Amino acid sequence: YPLINEGARILQEGIALRASDIDTIWATGYGFPLYRGGPMFYADTVGLHNVLGTLTEYEQRFGPHWKPAALLTECA
Repeated sequence: YPLINEGARILQEGIALRASDIDTIWATGYGFPLYRGGPMFYADTVGLHNVLGTLTEYEQRFGPHWKPAALLTECA
């Protein structure tokens, strides 16, 4: 889920305007599996609450590097 978390930060900072912009870059530029639609689409598929729960668990276990983005927390 780190790509999803970073994508949320990118949206939060205004670097990208839409989640689909991030998906397009990852799918066409970085080889993210097309059948998953991009990391942000995948986040919607698995559920933002599930992504947030996993990242929160990772943060508790492995430290602040895994802290969920504020936008992700707000939207979940």
